[in-house]
Amino acid sequence: MKRFFDTVGTREVDGDQTGWQVTLDGRGLKTVRGSPQIVTTEALAKMLASEWDIQGEELNPKLFPLRDMADYAIDMVAPERPAIAEKLVAYGDTDTLLYRADPDEPLYERQQEVWEPIVKAFEQSEGIEMVRISGIVHRPQKARTLAALKASLGSKTVFELAALEVMTSLAASLVIALSAAEKHDDKEAADLWRSASLEEEWQADLWGRDTEAEERRLKRQNDFLSAWKFMRAAKG
Repeated sequence: MKRFFDTVGTREVDGDQTGWQVTLDGRGLKTVRGSPQIVTTEALAKMLASEWDIQGEELNPKLFPLRDMADYAIDMVAPERPAIAEKLVAYGDTDTLLYRADPDEPLYERQQEVWEPIVKAFEQSEGIEMVRISGIVHRPQKARTLAALKASLGSKTVFELAALEVMTSLAASLVIALSAAEKHDDKEAADLWRSASLEEEWQADLWGRDTEAEERRLKRQNDFLSAWKFMRAAKG
């Protein structure tokens, strides 16, 4: 599609919906499903506007990841908030950081060194206790733990939930996603991503690195950090 606008801006919106909206030649944007694309903060609106601003004469759909996430939040998450929260809580019940190698394996020591401080800090922050498992046999978390996680997710905006869903899926860890949500520095967020990738990195170091696999890992890292930046902007 050819570029069909000259100017990109943002405006504050009042009325039935309040927030900020990207404008193209003064006209407010809508989502894929036709709802006004109104976001919570000016910072997030400016991030969305920058995606339009960098487009050339031909629009490149791949350069709109944040727009797509905003549309998903408004069109899909908003009407299905309880279902999205339930989906994320399910990750808490199978969280990567809670499943460790057997204690006599070298990987176990590394997991304890990297993962255990993250889980302990998360437990203290959320006021919960989480079950650690050695091996692959599933052990469910306590009902009160899952209820506390659900309550925590219930306090998030639809934009935060949309970003958390992406981050949790990429990391296979709700602990990592919610821990990253509290970080203000992108280096700290990147460190958490690397922690989530511990087992994959361990195997790569053990058996050798493949160019295509490395490219996939880098893309997943960039997608995780993009979602984190979206979420931070949405929180203001």
